[in-house]
Amino acid sequence: QVQLVESGGGLVQAGGSLGLSCEVSGRIFSSYYIAWFRRAPGKERDFVARITWSGSSTYYADSVKGRFTISRDNAKNTVYLEMNGLKPEDTAIYYCAAARTYGTSWPEYDYWGQGTQVTVSS
Repeated sequence: QVQLVESGGGLVQAGGSLGLSCEVSGRIFSSYYIAWFRRAPGKERDFVARITWSGSSTYYADSVKGRFTISRDNAKNTVYLEMNGLKPEDTAIYYCAAARTYGTSWPEYDYWGQGTQVTVSS
C-alpha cells in the first residue's frame, strides 16, 4: 500500500504563485511514478505533471508547461508542484497519485491522495 497526503492549496490571484506538497509513505519503489492531476467542477480528472520516484524524469501537460514545475525531495519523501503564472482556469481540486506505469490518464493510477483545493481569482 502507498499513502499520499496533499497540502498547500488555497486562494490566489491570477498571475500569482502557489506550491503544493505530496507526502508519500508506504511500500513504494523507485520504478513508481508520482503524478498530479486536477479536477475542475463538472469535469474529469486531468493530468497535470508526472515525475519518477527516482526523480530522474518529468513530464507535463501542455496546458501547464513552462508555468508549473514538479520535483521531489528524497529525504522528505515528498513531491512538490510549484505553480507560477496561475490562471482562473487552473482552479480545481489537485490530487497526488502513484502508479507503476507512466500513463497520463487517471484510471492508470493505483493510489490517490484526498485532494487539495486551488482557487485562482481573476
